[in-house]
Formats: sequence, C-alpha cells, structure tokens
Amino acid sequence: MAATLYTLEAVEQTINNWIEAGGEISTVKEGVLGWGLTICHGEGLKTAIITEVPLNEWSSAHTIRVYKKMPKKYQAMLENMEGETA
Repeated sequence: MAATLYTLEAVEQTINNWIEAGGEISTVKEGVLGWGLTICHGEGLKTAIITEVPLNEWSSAHTIRVYKKMPKKYQAMLENMEGETA
C-alpha cells in the first residue's frame, strides 16, 4: 500500500493546527522544496512526523505519519538537537 502524499498547503494546515493546540514544531532536517523532516509534538498531543518526498527536480510532496506515542528514534533526534543548541 502506497503512502498518502500531501501538498505543502495541507502540511502547513496540519502545522497550524498543532500550534493552535499548544504543540511544538521541530525541524530535524531542512527541506529543499518543502518541510524536510519535521516533528510535531507536545504534552498531551499525538506525534506527527512530516517527511518531504521528492517527486522530480522541481516539485515535492509530503507524508504525514501520526503516532500516539513518540517513537524512540524521533525522541533521540530531538534530544540530539537540544544537545547541539546547548
């Protein structure tokens, strides 16, 4: 089963909804044409992982995967980011 691809506008709406709910947005890897690898998280909220998927040289789409609990892999990425800025 192929992953559902989302437009830039759909991703921006998801991010805005997360922020309105009191969540945080952390960009792990900058995107070229879109959001790259972005983690939406927050206390009492689910975790959404947004991943940019290149379609060709001039366009990309995104996948959005939602978890009830943040996977350890992404938790470690956030902890590494915090350690780099400290």
